[in-house]
Amino acid sequence: MKKQVLNSLSLIVFFITFYAFAQLYYTRNFNVSEDLDLIIGERSNLSANWVGSIDVDQNIPILILAGHADSQGLAGAGTPGEAVDKFGLNPMRTGISDELFWNLKLQESIVKVGKTRGLNISSYDPGIRNIDDANDPRTNWSVGRRFAKRGGYAIEIHFDAYGKYGVGSGLIPPFSEMPNKIDESIARTFGRFPISFRGGLGAPRRQIRILEIGKLEGLLEKNLRNLKTRQKTIKLIANEIVQAFLNGII
Repeated sequence: MKKQVLNSLSLIVFFITFYAFAQLYYTRNFNVSEDLDLIIGERSNLSANWVGSIDVDQNIPILILAGHADSQGLAGAGTPGEAVDKFGLNPMRTGISDELFWNLKLQESIVKVGKTRGLNISSYDPGIRNIDDANDPRTNWSVGRRFAKRGGYAIEIHFDAYGKYGVGSGLIPPFSEMPNKIDESIARTFGRFPISFRGGLGAPRRQIRILEIGKLEGLLEKNLRNLKTRQKTIKLIANEIVQAFLNGII
């Protein structure tokens, strides 16, 4: 009996120590590098031979969508990230995945920076976090599809799963139209996925691009979680995305 109590206490002490170490690891002060590749980590190394060569109008409407904004509590809630899922830290916000938390933060920053740089850019958030029907007119996919049909450029922002579950950063282009010069510009900055990734995902099949920023792990996640580096990291990524838009339309 005494041995069992000691083993239980040892286990409790271990988990408390592990949690405290993880908490310190994710909140200590990290320097924000200006090197995007260092921050976002590995790119997709999947075979992708597409090239975006279609010219784009300089005033093309751009719509930024936050991935998983309408699918919390469902199968497609997005990755919880390494900090939560592997190291047991608290989620950034109760009721939503950490990926969605960062998707929303980055969405806001991209639009803010894009407007100051002269882009015709906006965002959409369904507000309702659980919409069971993918074809409901309020979902990201439905709004993005209508936007793309009117000639706009719709792109959904994501952070990839950590570790072996993710691939890395990169753009997944639309499924049934030729990639354009914005697609090419983003791919040169972040990398590229094959058009038919996983047989063709729901968003690209609706002519909505998907941008995987990077795996939600390591230095990227640490700099996002740390209050001292969070805003600089988000703005760095937003600036790179906006610059890629601008490079594609010039």
